[in-house]
Amino acid sequence: MGPKTPRRHQQGEESRQRILDAVIQIAAERGYEGTTVSLVSERSGLPVSSIYWHFGNKDDLIAAVIQRSFDEWEAGLDESVQLTPTMTHREMVAAVLRHEAGSLIDHPDFLRFGLMLALESRADEPRARRIFLTVRQRSLERIERGFTMFLALHGLDDETFVRRAAVLTMASVDGLFIARQADPEVNLDEHFELLAASIELLFNDRTSDQ
Repeated sequence: MGPKTPRRHQQGEESRQRILDAVIQIAAERGYEGTTVSLVSERSGLPVSSIYWHFGNKDDLIAAVIQRSFDEWEAGLDESVQLTPTMTHREMVAAVLRHEAGSLIDHPDFLRFGLMLALESRADEPRARRIFLTVRQRSLERIERGFTMFLALHGLDDETFVRRAAVLTMASVDGLFIARQADPEVNLDEHFELLAASIELLFNDRTSDQ
């Protein structure tokens, strides 16, 4: 078989994306256990052999969905947030969290799948779960970098405090995401404003000790 032509490469990538889109649709309807390769084949219109050619098994399928969704979410976060020098710390944190909320609503799949997998404990740990824990660690490190910068404005360096505040923030985001999935009427912007106010109180308390 000769090397792939640009057209064949494009067709292969289009097929891959169709498969991942089908996985997301089916999982939203039937959950993780109800997502089967045969259903993905039916929904995507591609043969089972094509799915196995792109992905070794169901676990690889879910791992690819998580990775794609996380990359899209992270790319959205990398877009500039409108911050000004006149903003208070709370306003800055609230602006960042609002930005994160919008991106999370647009690309929820890595967190939807990931939280489901994170609660599972198997002797043979799924690759998809490992992928989620890896990207989750990257998210936590992003939050920690932001909090470290906030403390640095006050001449402070407290890794333990930053870590605890970051874990609390991530746990709050997880909870709000679940609340939003259970009730679409939950306004993430409003609740992230409250979260930002709570974070500000934590930091004010920490900096007032100095």
